[in-house]
Amino acid sequence: MSRPARCTAKVVIVGAGFAGLAAAASLCENGFKHVRILEAMGRVGGRVHTIRPFGSDIIELGANWIHGQAGNPLFELGQKHGLLSECSSASTKMCLPGSVTPSDYFFREGGRLLREEDVEPVCALFSRLTSRAFDSELEDKHRCLSLGGYLDDAFAESPLAATADGQKVFEWCKRCECTDEASSSLYEVSASEIGHYVALDGGFFNSLGPGGYQAFIDILLNKLPPGLVMTNTPVAKIEWALHEEDQGNELTHPVRVVCEDGQNFEADHVMVTLSLGVLKQRAEMMFHPPLPDVKMTAIKRLDIGIVDKIYLRFPERFWPEDCAGIQLVWDEGPEDVAVYSSQLEGEAWKETWFKKICGFDTVARHPNVLCGWITGREALHMEKMQDDEVGEVCVRLLRSFTGWSVPEVSEVLVSRWGCDPYVRGSYTFVPQGALAEKEHGALAAPLPPEPRSANKKPLQVLFAGEATHVNFYTTTHGAYLTGIREAQRLIDLYAQNCLE
Repeated sequence: MSRPARCTAKVVIVGAGFAGLAAAASLCENGFKHVRILEAMGRVGGRVHTIRPFGSDIIELGANWIHGQAGNPLFELGQKHGLLSECSSASTKMCLPGSVTPSDYFFREGGRLLREEDVEPVCALFSRLTSRAFDSELEDKHRCLSLGGYLDDAFAESPLAATADGQKVFEWCKRCECTDEASSSLYEVSASEIGHYVALDGGFFNSLGPGGYQAFIDILLNKLPPGLVMTNTPVAKIEWALHEEDQGNELTHPVRVVCEDGQNFEADHVMVTLSLGVLKQRAEMMFHPPLPDVKMTAIKRLDIGIVDKIYLRFPERFWPEDCAGIQLVWDEGPEDVAVYSSQLEGEAWKETWFKKICGFDTVARHPNVLCGWITGREALHMEKMQDDEVGEVCVRLLRSFTGWSVPEVSEVLVSRWGCDPYVRGSYTFVPQGALAEKEHGALAAPLPPEPRSANKKPLQVLFAGEATHVNFYTTTHGAYLTGIREAQRLIDLYAQNCLE
């Protein structure tokens, strides 16, 4: 039986995040007429979640930045459609946690404000040391270490390590880097494999326009025919490599997608854009026949961490006009290697979960709002608490560290990416023992595997999402590009078929 043309080929995409929407838009633009997206949530966007809880201005519960500008398709999309804006005011800081400006106020535990000359040299050294890892310039003795172990060893060689303030600020830097890596600790992250990540030139674009990231999602949605996206439709099972006799009709569709509500969708191709967290939890039971061992191994070896935000809305601003962030430097924090080692077992760390909060940054367009950041197992523990309880703890921290007159918080808003059953994490990192290129590549490989078998239809199951990109994992543009990549596989397949 002849293969279908692209105008009759049926494609089901699982997930309506950046990867799924980019893939669908690309396919529709290239003549595919039977494309459908099945989204488990009641909204589109995936780990992009733009809301307006405090009035007309946006708050980002999920993705926050455009990572790099040169060659970044989302930066280019934002420029083309006027979705970007610059904010230089200290009162509207929207920069990466851990990036330091002269307008950051650093407080030691007990209320002592650190001087800029005590903070900046340590942060600058930390930046240089992490750059060596990202640039694959580690010494041989450091290549086998975790990122935390390498940083400790390299920092110990600096005179800054001999000062109490220097040591504690360095610990703060490591805690903030956990936010960048989405890890519970840098002692879990591979120092050598991090060099596969590619940072695009231009730095972080820190302030999106008034539409936030949702405006980018809307651009992609507007490229799709009405009704293409089905929300509130979680997928239970993906059956692939089906034989003709299984179909009961003369149309040979090798894939069947079974939803939790009982709906079935037959397809020539299914594109899976589920997060790594969901794959870890459900892949063994979701796919029939089971995924190849090499793909399951990649799912198990790569890791996904949790990064949560704590938004605090106050009745009035209590911090100085030139303050862009209130950073918390603990006397004994969770990124101290001795503390980390002592807490590997047991649950004592739950009593001090709040020590994982890096600090509280000001929020663009919200003069009375601060945003705290928390990662890892402490974030997951916090997710199980009530919002008002989290807010009370944060107010106590602000009062004890700053000594300022901090009013009671008016509203608290907490993200919960770890507990979300359709996400189970924020973004991917490469842990100790994993090989980035091998694992990301295996996760991205379509099924059935190449070379093509004469009796098996090609590209029955494709995989996209930030975890499938070896150079741009963790990023929105990585997710977007993987959707384009997998759509292009199908476009190329049917272009070839037209020539056969």
